[in-house]
Amino acid sequence: MRKFDTKVQYLKYEVLREVARQAWDDTLLDNLLDIPKLIVPGKEPTMRCCVYKERAILTERVKIAMGGDPDNPNVIEVIDIACDECPAAGYEVTDSCRGCLAHRCEDACRRGAITFDSKREAHIDKSKCVECGQCAKVCPYTAIVNRKRPCQNACKIKAISINDDSAAAIDNDKCIACGACVYQCPFGAIMDKSYLLNVIDLLKKSGGGENFKVYAVVAPSISSQFSYAKLGQVVAGLKKLGFSSVVEAALGADMVAQAESKELAEKGFLTSSCCPAFVSYVKSAFPELTPYVSHNLSPMAAVAKYIKDTTPNVRIVFIGPCTAKKAEVRLPSVRPYVDAAMTFEELQALFDSRDVDVTALEEDALDDASYFGRIFARCGGLAEAVAQGLKEQALDETFTLKSCSCDGIEECRMALLKKSKNALDANFIEGMACVGGCIGGAGCLTHGEKNRAQVDSYGREAREKTIGDALSALAPVPD
Repeated sequence: MRKFDTKVQYLKYEVLREVARQAWDDTLLDNLLDIPKLIVPGKEPTMRCCVYKERAILTERVKIAMGGDPDNPNVIEVIDIACDECPAAGYEVTDSCRGCLAHRCEDACRRGAITFDSKREAHIDKSKCVECGQCAKVCPYTAIVNRKRPCQNACKIKAISINDDSAAAIDNDKCIACGACVYQCPFGAIMDKSYLLNVIDLLKKSGGGENFKVYAVVAPSISSQFSYAKLGQVVAGLKKLGFSSVVEAALGADMVAQAESKELAEKGFLTSSCCPAFVSYVKSAFPELTPYVSHNLSPMAAVAKYIKDTTPNVRIVFIGPCTAKKAEVRLPSVRPYVDAAMTFEELQALFDSRDVDVTALEEDALDDASYFGRIFARCGGLAEAVAQGLKEQALDETFTLKSCSCDGIEECRMALLKKSKNALDANFIEGMACVGGCIGGAGCLTHGEKNRAQVDSYGREAREKTIGDALSALAPVPD
């Protein structure tokens, strides 16, 4: 029964599971140093040069599973001692170099960084090279290549560099916490901080008699996860962990679709506010476009606000695929409504820390949102929902939607760049930082094209067929 895409995810899960298990039993501080030995019990290393380094790295993983460095405001952290196996980045001459007579690479280099040995093969002097890439462009054999580390390739906004110790370094001013580097690092040297201990603390206090209940708000992309079980069994598993109720964030998506479509019709141009990584990117890379970002809360925050407005003494835990949500819940505009955020990876660890076999549980219902709220999970779904919102409010009679759905942060950059130059042929930008949308989030158990089909299928199962139907079933917010 395979629950994860990669062995790196499984290793991360093992650490989270053991930290959670000790936290439930109030033995975490007593057994802290034993957790690496539980995961690597023998004397032979399985991943590194020696078992001692392996356990030292695991100790760092434990720290991040417990919340990470409190002095680092970013939710993404680098484990320096785990980041040492990647080749040096930059332009390199490969063995495809034929030692040709033309020497176009030498002529193209304005820094004099290209030299030739006795076999006429080219070499690059790294002390002179400025990584301009002109030599690679002119080589007729494509023998000069630009080698980038997986984390640098994954980070499309260039927030990752290599420090003097050859470890990855994250520029917090650029980083949007999307977690692409987390998922792509083959050594698991970059991780997202976990706030699992906060979630466990809430559940323990709620179950221990304190006067509040804990609600789980689950992202619609959950329909493409936990493929080894039925969704209703996962809902039952959440309640077995101690959550009093499980609510679809897709219901918040219905709220946002209705409000955002109205805002769009009023303003004439808008970018979405649902993806926190996209919003962060707009503010850091295109600050002049910040006024165009929708003023609506994200679906997570919208439904959490509704729950807290209508239900006394409740705490909210968001569960989804997104590492950037961990940063969003810290925002002053969101903090009053969402108490903690965790990923699907962390939920799996939480289940197994309590030996909850969801496949053995009776199914419980999760049926609150419309088809349009549920398809927010994949790229294009938000634009479809906004179109439906315009239609249901008869706003499409006076306003014509021309949407631009951006699949990944690179497409977001191009759309925002065109808008900044008044060259975008669209009046609504749906920004999704992860390729595929939320189903491509770094905190997913699995990634892939099949996840899109599962989200659409889940949407079609919705009892409420329109946005208005879903929202009309809500209890009014007290004055």
